[in-house]
Amino acid sequence: QVQLVESGGGLVQAGGSLRLSCAASGSIFSINAMGWYRQAPGKQRELVAAISSGGRINYADSVKGRFTISRDNAKNTVYLQMNSLKPEDTAVYYCNADVAHTIDSPVYRYWGQGTQVTVSS
Repeated sequence: QVQLVESGGGLVQAGGSLRLSCAASGSIFSINAMGWYRQAPGKQRELVAAISSGGRINYADSVKGRFTISRDNAKNTVYLQMNSLKPEDTAVYYCNADVAHTIDSPVYRYWGQGTQVTVSS
């Protein structure tokens, strides 16, 4: 089993910044992609940003130029630096990790519990 523990959410005014962290622990041989999704009330969960084990990055168009995803492979941790926050960024943010438990096992996707980000206008 793998646990993903998120931290860093909170309440911030528009234009402010927050940094989210997500640490993976447990039965981990390797982690492929890691990423962040968000879900606002009444909306579907959407991809915010993802980063591969080799550092290839994808961003949602709505956050390009404002958010930065990074990872520390030695710590099995992914980060999301969020700048110039807008009220429409308000959502529960979830991290995920695609984990292999052994050298020849399939890859499984695990999710964090979610952290609330609220941006006031």
